[in-house]
Amino acid sequence: MAGEKDGKTEASAELSEERGETRKSEEPASEEALEAMRVCYQGFDPAAYLQFNYTPPRADFQRADSIVPWKLTCLHRAFTEGDVRGEVLVDVGSGPTLYQVLSGCEVFGRVVLTDFLEVNRCELQHWLADGSSSLDWTPYLEYVCQLEGRQPSESSEKAARLRSVVSDVLPIDVHRSCPLPPDVVALPTGGADCLVSCFCLESVSPDVAAFTRALGHISSLLRPAGHLLLIGALGESYYLGAPGLRIPVVPLDEAQVCASLRGSGFQLQQLSVYTLPADMRVGVDDVAGVFFAKARKL
Repeated sequence: MAGEKDGKTEASAELSEERGETRKSEEPASEEALEAMRVCYQGFDPAAYLQFNYTPPRADFQRADSIVPWKLTCLHRAFTEGDVRGEVLVDVGSGPTLYQVLSGCEVFGRVVLTDFLEVNRCELQHWLADGSSSLDWTPYLEYVCQLEGRQPSESSEKAARLRSVVSDVLPIDVHRSCPLPPDVVALPTGGADCLVSCFCLESVSPDVAAFTRALGHISSLLRPAGHLLLIGALGESYYLGAPGLRIPVVPLDEAQVCASLRGSGFQLQQLSVYTLPADMRVGVDDVAGVFFAKARKL
């Protein structure tokens, strides 16, 4: 096990060096840098990640300034404004989390979950099969029910709705021009009606150029005029993917997010920013803020 951990540390160091070289030369990230990122993620621990980020204080549903309620509110508004609609919703880089589709599952008839890591896909499949999970999602379900004007006691109905509309849990690699496996037929010919992606692209990209290219790659999954709902970190250089495992993140600012969306063929319709209060900075990352972007594919 010690040797395995050392390998992850070396991968992180290699990735940091690659990122530095890329920024200096402004050349696209090499395949070696992307592979170093993939290797780094082999140490990802879904249970630890959920504990780090999806429990209080970051998931305190009694606080108006807690980050998780802010994200859920942004998604609820986007999915209920009336223009984000259709049949198929794809969640790009689901990780081990479900919160990002709790509002969307009421609007779309079919939801496709995706992630690069098998451990995360297994985490999702366990919840879908029998409700077992490394995190109790009941408070999340109850909170979204309240946002929808329903009683928290209706959370079990919402859970049943989500299970009924999730049709697939698929592998994905956003650094491939065709992110989904070629033998998978999960989307309509013209593409999905909406994509949602939370804390994925900046967390798997060695530099801003790779982040922008990843946006272009996932746009191939979306039909023309379809919507992208994107949540991500601002000013973050790392996060803990497991105890002691610092995963590098490409630091973004608002201007870079807007430019990357434009450069990938999206029209930005809304950008909201959340700044972390001091007590939300709990040592599991160095994130300064979070953005929510609503965009439409041109």
